[in-house]
Amino acid sequence: MAIIETDKVQYAYSKEDKQAEKLALRGVTAAIEKGEFVAVLGHNGSGKSTFAKLLNAILLPTDGVVWVDGLDTRREELIFEVRETAGMVFQNPDNQIVATVVEEDVAFAPENLGLPQAEIRKRVDESLDAVGMREFARHAPHLLSGGQKQRIAIAGVLAMRPKVLVLDEPTAMLDPKGRAEVMKTVKRLNRETGMTVILITHHMDEAAEADRVLVMDHGRIIMDGTPRDIFSRVDEVRAVSLTVPQTVDLLYRLRGTGADVPIDALTVDECADALIQYLEGQRS
Repeated sequence: MAIIETDKVQYAYSKEDKQAEKLALRGVTAAIEKGEFVAVLGHNGSGKSTFAKLLNAILLPTDGVVWVDGLDTRREELIFEVRETAGMVFQNPDNQIVATVVEEDVAFAPENLGLPQAEIRKRVDESLDAVGMREFARHAPHLLSGGQKQRIAIAGVLAMRPKVLVLDEPTAMLDPKGRAEVMKTVKRLNRETGMTVILITHHMDEAAEADRVLVMDHGRIIMDGTPRDIFSRVDEVRAVSLTVPQTVDLLYRLRGTGADVPIDALTVDECADALIQYLEGQRS
């Protein structure tokens, strides 16, 4: 059952942009199932961040409809419920951290809901446990690393008990260690709790870990499939100014020299196995 649906969605950032060639989104129709981990790719200006903000009702469609767990985001009286259902994490965690102590920051949203203190305490502890940051509960957020800050930002969203987690390039400002921390957290939430995850990213290796990949270009979804399917279409991906995972790129270049190797290996182990199999075949 789809938890996110969009039907012929268009979005213009101003009245002057309503001409077809200036629309940020142009007739986007998509369905995302409960429990899916979906990565959304696209070059700058492709519409992927606009798409993300429509799922949390930060933006409302100029035309078409967005449903979040059956809620029409255009209905003003449902906005708060939509945002409880689909929590949003942004690129810069400093923009989402509002308190001077980690546990107070995570408690901020539940407190605004007027929940009892016992329930707030429970949600804070569970959310920090979910992102592996319980031991930092009494720390000052500004002293944490970028990856740790982003995990605190995710915990703050989790405290609202959302069904969908929308992440708009959450690792763009992080170093490799921070990126790995955040991705490990996101994958665990998806696999262990069944939370629907929508990840906007420009890192191909992150997209390779998703169940499904949507590729956007000029405000449209132009490719939709598993990571293995999408990244095997190397020329199509490159045609919209994107890259492919390094493993796929290596095998693709080898195939260009005449080597009979598959090009759908996403992990290092799969790539190594493909190379070993090819070399053994050359020896025989």
